[in-house]
Amino acid sequence: MALIILIRLPLTEGRATNLDLFSIYFDPFILYGYSASIAFFVALYKAFKLFGYIGQNKVFSSNSVKTLKSIKYCAIALSILIVTAGLYIRLFHNKEDDPAGFLAICIVTTFVSIVVATAAAIFEKRLQNAIDMKLENDLTI
Repeated sequence: MALIILIRLPLTEGRATNLDLFSIYFDPFILYGYSASIAFFVALYKAFKLFGYIGQNKVFSSNSVKTLKSIKYCAIALSILIVTAGLYIRLFHNKEDDPAGFLAICIVTTFVSIVVATAAAIFEKRLQNAIDMKLENDLTI
């Protein structure tokens, strides 16, 4: 569904409504949005992978820690990309336009991705500590 929205939305909304089909998908801002969304979709895939580990009772494994680490890195990358887009719009927008709505969305989504990165880092550390304790207990028995 998200892929359909990413393909269809530029044809009907915003700055690309007056462009031809070739120019729509080679607009720098649209290309930046598509490339920035890769981090989101990778993190979403990793979250479903983590849910799969939880469903298989493999939570206390190194794969779960690696998955949480990649979710953390994706959230950090996404927040950096969103801040970069917000700064670009803030500095180089048309003086007749009001970028307040876009900047508010940038602030909210950056905050959300920072919260996700923080939560993933905390869960990663806790899970790694639990795995280390489990290995230590298995060695002493």
